[in-house]
Amino acid sequence: MKPILFIDRDGTLIKEPTDYQIDNFEKLDFMPGVFSWLGRICKEFDFYLVMVTNQDGLGTFSFPEDSFLGSHQVMLRALNAEGIQFDEILIDCSFPEENLPTRKPGIGLVKHLLNADFDIANSIVIGDRETDELFARNIGCQAIRFGTHATIPGSFTAMSWEEVYNLVKPKRLAAISRKTNETDIAVNINLDGTGQAKVNTGIGFFDHMLEQLAKHSGIDIDIVCLGDLRVDEHHTIEDVGIALGEALRKALGNKAGISRYGFALPMDESRAMVLLDFGGRPYLVFKGSFSREFVGQMPTEMVKHFFHSLAYSAQITLHIDFDGENDHHKVEAIFKAFARSLGMAIKKDGNSIPSTKGII
Repeated sequence: MKPILFIDRDGTLIKEPTDYQIDNFEKLDFMPGVFSWLGRICKEFDFYLVMVTNQDGLGTFSFPEDSFLGSHQVMLRALNAEGIQFDEILIDCSFPEENLPTRKPGIGLVKHLLNADFDIANSIVIGDRETDELFARNIGCQAIRFGTHATIPGSFTAMSWEEVYNLVKPKRLAAISRKTNETDIAVNINLDGTGQAKVNTGIGFFDHMLEQLAKHSGIDIDIVCLGDLRVDEHHTIEDVGIALGEALRKALGNKAGISRYGFALPMDESRAMVLLDFGGRPYLVFKGSFSREFVGQMPTEMVKHFFHSLAYSAQITLHIDFDGENDHHKVEAIFKAFARSLGMAIKKDGNSIPSTKGII
């Protein structure tokens, strides 16, 4: 189901004059950033776009329709030229004192949408007045108060269209809990983070590698694992790979708009090349060898096993090829190259499925 973006007109798309009527071309002035940021919203996210506006007394002697339509059509043409095309434009022409159900915050104008196959819970109203916040509450969706602070608890505030974009942008988050007789793991990730990491697995070098993964992919990662380290490191590293892979798959959802592919990196005398594809067909090719049994507390044999667990859980095709002299550098190069590949592959550019099949 597609969510709806309900957008007010005066004071949100265009500046509102002191007499509250845009009835000639001289009064038409767009809000700063609306073309850039609303254009990105239309390009990158899959909303059903609806303009909902109160125009007091439109069509009466005090506000003739002809004086409204000229500037309104110029506004629409300018927006259309930047890829901003409304699916519906709904205008209430009543005066406030009439208290008609079609006038915001009433929902009479949009009832046909509420009864249709739309994702109302994740729909959003954007407007510059408290009536827009009340309108959202009456619909049962979220509200973004534009240009001034929100007054209703639960509403968001945006002082610019860039802030609107960041609020509207779907959050690619995932939380995974995985408990077995051998491990108890909690993983939280944000694919659109800043590379922050909070990691505690009880294996120092493994924690360091997961921190590198976060830093160089731009993904925020929070991982806590209580494992049976009294036995050995195997279950902890394996199960973290499984849980992290599951979190990646969950956060990506249907993978609409992602770049899908990624790939390589030198580190001192070592180098690693990582190719990956979020194509839904899990596979691992791992070429290279280590001369040491451990780096820190992490068995080098578990490097391959970690990526095998992650690849099959995340359902990615993963090719890793590395060489060098220093095993610490080799492992770190692998994790950093994987992180860079991952960051490239999950990058959003539009909202289409990157496959001729139409599904991944």
